[in-house]
Amino acid sequence: MQTVYADNNSTTEIAPEVLEAMLPFLKESYGNPSSMHTFGGEIHHHIEEARERVAALIGAEPQEIVFTSCGTESDNTAIRGTIEAYPRKRHIITTRVEHPAVKNVCRYLSSRGYKVTELDVNGEGLLDVEELKKVLSDDTALVSTMYANNETGVIFPIEEISGIVKEKGIPFHADSVQAVGKIAIDLKKTPIDLLSLSGHKLHAPKGVGALYIRHGTKFTPFIIGGHQESGRRGGTENVASIVGLGKASELACKFRDEENVIIKKMRDRLEKGILKQVPHCRVNGHPEKRLSNTTNISFEYVEGEAILLSLSEVGICASSGSACTSGSLEPSYVLRAMGVPFTAINGSVRFSLSRYNSEKDIDYIIARTKVIIERLRVISPFGAK
Repeated sequence: MQTVYADNNSTTEIAPEVLEAMLPFLKESYGNPSSMHTFGGEIHHHIEEARERVAALIGAEPQEIVFTSCGTESDNTAIRGTIEAYPRKRHIITTRVEHPAVKNVCRYLSSRGYKVTELDVNGEGLLDVEELKKVLSDDTALVSTMYANNETGVIFPIEEISGIVKEKGIPFHADSVQAVGKIAIDLKKTPIDLLSLSGHKLHAPKGVGALYIRHGTKFTPFIIGGHQESGRRGGTENVASIVGLGKASELACKFRDEENVIIKKMRDRLEKGILKQVPHCRVNGHPEKRLSNTTNISFEYVEGEAILLSLSEVGICASSGSACTSGSLEPSYVLRAMGVPFTAINGSVRFSLSRYNSEKDIDYIIARTKVIIERLRVISPFGAK
């Protein structure tokens, strides 16, 4: 049975060029980069080269990049490191549709006495910046929003948001895990103070991420230990994965725009094919202000879990939303916040593509999805449609 992987917002295949770059540091070049001896110490150069490549991808200075273990660590570090730096301020602003790495840490802080404001989104998943303006106050320690939504691909107006927050002198964190490598980001032009990214979302390995911290941003380290990362994140560096992230960033710089055109064409054909072949379904999210690789489709009168299991049986890998919330029986809180109708919200499926998908993959997904939905609607407890 063939496998068609369409769950790239969950994780991506490691690029062959990335794996090749990593291998020496998993074999012969295994020294500790903090060592005094040459065998280990010379590896430090490769970490700094990777730092330069990550910085180039997002328009930052290399010294502003801190390597972490993942996007979740980067998000937690940004949020908790900032509020510790402003101990007298007790207000945090975020949104109702954040990834659990932001949403849950904010709710944890709420249980510790912080006031947390979650901004609404409209039916297309777009943020109302006017609401943001109204809730900013002198007590606000941090504003943290995602750059692009992991479930729907909807892109927030980060340039506008960051400008509003900057004008008030409040730190701004952008969870950009889904955006980096897919959207052109230039931090020399956009006043973001902290930005999170994760390697396994852009064809680097799992277990490595980065946090951008703008020069002059007040910040308290989250992981305290040795002198690594200029004292901003303790722990012996994951050299092979850091090198892999650097290589993946270099590839994204070179090929992002070209790949976006190809991937968007496939994404649009997938959407149109499903909407034409399958009645009673809808695309969730703004039609244009979305990541080029992402489509979230709700199939009315059928359960999403049954759809995903049926797709998996024919080799199609998709998801119902964030991999970090898989196993939950609750409908997507992102789609609930958007007001997706009850008849559709439980039947939502996210397809997310990458450079390794093909037109044949799209044809296969359309054909199999049509058959699966027809079969499931016949036996659906919501009634045959």
